[in-house]
Amino acid sequence: MSHSAAVSVLPWLKANRDIVRRPVTITIGLGLAGGVLLIVQASVLAHLANAVIFERAALSGLVGLMAGLAALVIVRAVLVYLAQQSAFAAGRGIKTEIRARLVARLAERGIVWQRSQAAGDLVNTLSDGVEALEAYYARYLPQSALAALVPLAILAVIAPIDWISGLILIVTAPLIPVFMIFIGRGAEKLNQRQWQRMGVLSGHFLDALQGLTTLKLFNLGAREARLIARLSEEYRVATMRVLRLAFVSSLVLEFLATVSIAMVAVLIGFRLLWGDIGFTDGFLVLLLAPEFYLPLRNMGTVYHARMEAIGAAEGIVALLDASAEPDRAPGTRRDGLVPGRAPAVALSGVSYVYPSGTAALADLDLTIAPGETVAVVGPSAAGKSTLALLLLGLLQPTSGRITVDGIDRATLAPDYWQRGCAWVPQQPRLFHGSVRDNLVLGAPEATDDMLWRALERAQARAFVAALPDGLETPIGERGLRLSGGEAQRLAIARALVADAPFVVVDEASAHLDAPNEQALTAALGELGADRSLVVIAHRLATVRDADRIVVLEAGRVAETGRHDELLAAGGRYAAMLERVAP
Repeated sequence: MSHSAAVSVLPWLKANRDIVRRPVTITIGLGLAGGVLLIVQASVLAHLANAVIFERAALSGLVGLMAGLAALVIVRAVLVYLAQQSAFAAGRGIKTEIRARLVARLAERGIVWQRSQAAGDLVNTLSDGVEALEAYYARYLPQSALAALVPLAILAVIAPIDWISGLILIVTAPLIPVFMIFIGRGAEKLNQRQWQRMGVLSGHFLDALQGLTTLKLFNLGAREARLIARLSEEYRVATMRVLRLAFVSSLVLEFLATVSIAMVAVLIGFRLLWGDIGFTDGFLVLLLAPEFYLPLRNMGTVYHARMEAIGAAEGIVALLDASAEPDRAPGTRRDGLVPGRAPAVALSGVSYVYPSGTAALADLDLTIAPGETVAVVGPSAAGKSTLALLLLGLLQPTSGRITVDGIDRATLAPDYWQRGCAWVPQQPRLFHGSVRDNLVLGAPEATDDMLWRALERAQARAFVAALPDGLETPIGERGLRLSGGEAQRLAIARALVADAPFVVVDEASAHLDAPNEQALTAALGELGADRSLVVIAHRLATVRDADRIVVLEAGRVAETGRHDELLAAGGRYAAMLERVAP
């Protein structure tokens, strides 16, 4: 990382201190209280040693000192435990807040931007990148404060007792942070390169896993394995460089602290021999000298957490600071729609141009009446999927206007509109969990009876009932245990459970066998009952019963009507049917 990049990230890291100010302050306070008790403990131990060695005090006379020493040890242990819990709370708070911001920002950026990004890199930022912030806020910030406060408290005790030892501590203590900063500057650059390589490796590895079948079919598995091995080796080398520098810095800090403590010990030994200092005072200074350097040495250990956080924060800041897609403020209105009633949707002069410059829709006019089932057909790249995303509010038109019950949808809050929508995509996302978990995403309060009724209407009851545990059967991410047709029907059942009045289905029956296609067609018929349904059709056999068929071509409506009407007209729809006829 360049110095300028580090400077740009540091203000962001500092600005987020307010999120964890309370737990961090508590951690510092507990650490300082532990440091003060450490001084008291060392004083008690020095007096106890003097009484035993030189005053030959009886055991009965030392009970109070020994009990006090034991109590101090217990209280310090409790303070350490509480400080760790408070630091954990700080780390948990910052991770929860930053992850929530990142997820919200991903939603704002829009689906077009998300599809243009490397999924592995985004996952790395959301997982390991956010995890790297924990050590900065939970360990580095408290330790940086304690590295100043605890040594000052110890110095305030040592200086009046032995000014020579105090002078040694004052002169040598600044050398530790100076060397730490000097070495840390080089480590920051290495750490940033490590994070960049981690992002590349994560993205490429995820792509390889998702495309493993294709790689095997083209006999490219060995080549891909060699590439991943090379990227892994580069990441290993980068990691070892960072660790090597971190170990060297720790070695230097330990050497400085050890030499300084040795100087204090040697001078105290001579002065004890000459009688210039008493045993109790000399022993107390010897006990406190290592504790004086301990917070500074710990600071050197957690300084690596600061460098790692700076490296990780660059990707986080880049994601949070990027402009949203589309570049317009979302609406805020949350009224005007009747809950549960199918809305009237109208598109007037709607156009959409992707950031790459590709025009998907051009001056499109389309109306969808309440409760109407509209099938949208057309050749590849006609704009069907873009139309689906626009209807759902996942994209905003480049120009033109979309109204819902006469209300400009741009004025509606996105979640307010989408609360009444359901989407059955071409490749349904079935999350890791049980069948029930996937069905109740849009209606957490749904009962078993509601779920089974939805499954029956979606032609999915039979195969779900045949699963080992029925609704409780784990189906894994993306429904890996289900066939394509079963996954589609389960997604339709999910939409039925949500009971949304406006549904868009990106129907994918191209790879289904005849029984699955028939079941899917029946399920779509149930889904279209009492609600507005837009079906993006890929096989014309599934659209014959639609209330209206819209034929798209080059982003425009080429013709519209019922199946029989369009067939009799002999236009583009009839030509499409003729091409696919056996």
